[in-house]
Amino acid sequence: MRKPETIERLYLDFDGFFASVEQQARPELRGKPVGVVPFSSTSHTCVIACSKEAKKHGVKNVMPVSEAKQKCPNIVLVPQSPDLYRRAHCAFLSEISAVIPVDAIKSIDELTCKLEPIDQRAPHELAQRIKSRIRENIGPYITCSIGFAANRLLAKMACKINKPDGVTIWCPEDMPTPLIKIPLSDISGIGRRMEYRLQRAGIFTMSDLWNSEPKHLRKIWKNVTGERLWYALHGYDIQASPSHRGMFGHGRVLPPNWRGMEHARECSRLLLIKSARRMRRSGFYASRLWLWLSARNTGWSESVRLPIVHDDQACLSGLESLWKRARQELLPETKIIRLGVTLLDLSPATERQLDMLVNDDSTRKRWENITTAIDALNAKYGKTVVSLGPWTPPEGGYAGGKISYTRIPKAEDFW
Repeated sequence: MRKPETIERLYLDFDGFFASVEQQARPELRGKPVGVVPFSSTSHTCVIACSKEAKKHGVKNVMPVSEAKQKCPNIVLVPQSPDLYRRAHCAFLSEISAVIPVDAIKSIDELTCKLEPIDQRAPHELAQRIKSRIRENIGPYITCSIGFAANRLLAKMACKINKPDGVTIWCPEDMPTPLIKIPLSDISGIGRRMEYRLQRAGIFTMSDLWNSEPKHLRKIWKNVTGERLWYALHGYDIQASPSHRGMFGHGRVLPPNWRGMEHARECSRLLLIKSARRMRRSGFYASRLWLWLSARNTGWSESVRLPIVHDDQACLSGLESLWKRARQELLPETKIIRLGVTLLDLSPATERQLDMLVNDDSTRKRWENITTAIDALNAKYGKTVVSLGPWTPPEGGYAGGKISYTRIPKAEDFW
């Protein structure tokens, strides 16, 4: 396993990405405390992102709106604009790539790059070139913090040190002095449960973690992740394990006037169709569908087997069977706050094996041909012009276009 002798990685993290993009796009928001919310029709939601002006008043991401208003009475709440953030993300990639090749996109507002020898010798100059290009070609209201270190994990931790708009360099010869000052919770993958597990094993500080043994961490994590973390913290060149597609799905917080059973069902149909579209574009079939519903005092989830399908008709038929069960088990007046659908047990199109006990191959092919024709029409016009059943997006829009830590939506996700 190789241990770099100099900095080899750059990690870039945009500061308050959603809120700063809103400020750049809308001059009336500049200099004001801004909180981005899922939709504007209710105070019973949370701030999903906030500007640096709001953070100075103590507002944090995923803070209830009521609490955010107490800390910052003049906060400006702005409904989310996922398609705007997606387009901004693409613009930033273009500008950064003109300075240095992007090695990996970690989320919509984070990325990492490998350093060439010339950049290893002058990291400050490289950081300023990136920042200048963003400021001059996109705008000054969107800033980023950049960290340099021997590997990706250390560079990510370094870039959090001097936010916002900072540059931090952790050279191998300086380690572990700057690392020891950081709390364990600042390491990706160490949440409350893992921190408690570490404490039970006698590890309370970063110094304790640094001075532990790799096999000991492997035992605590109960897998190789703990051992890999030890080597990464000690500056070794640890590469991320290849990931494999395991599911396609979407979730949605419903606006207040959509929390009845029938509206929730309509939203789930729309989310499932969008999930199936993504699955087809990626070349997969599914053999299981999962539906989950969340109310204030209860929750419900169930799955149903599918005969290795990817067309809308088969997926929607499975969804209807799940809603039939949900109506039998939930009270009619149940108010559903959140819901989600997930297509599971995937098979690549090149490895599809039909169920010998389900004799519907000819019917299935007809529905697949219909679905292919629908996809072609929607792609031609760049929007949903044809769908199976009604197409009524909930208030706030962007159903199926949510931006998560693991997925950046494409333009097609907003049709």
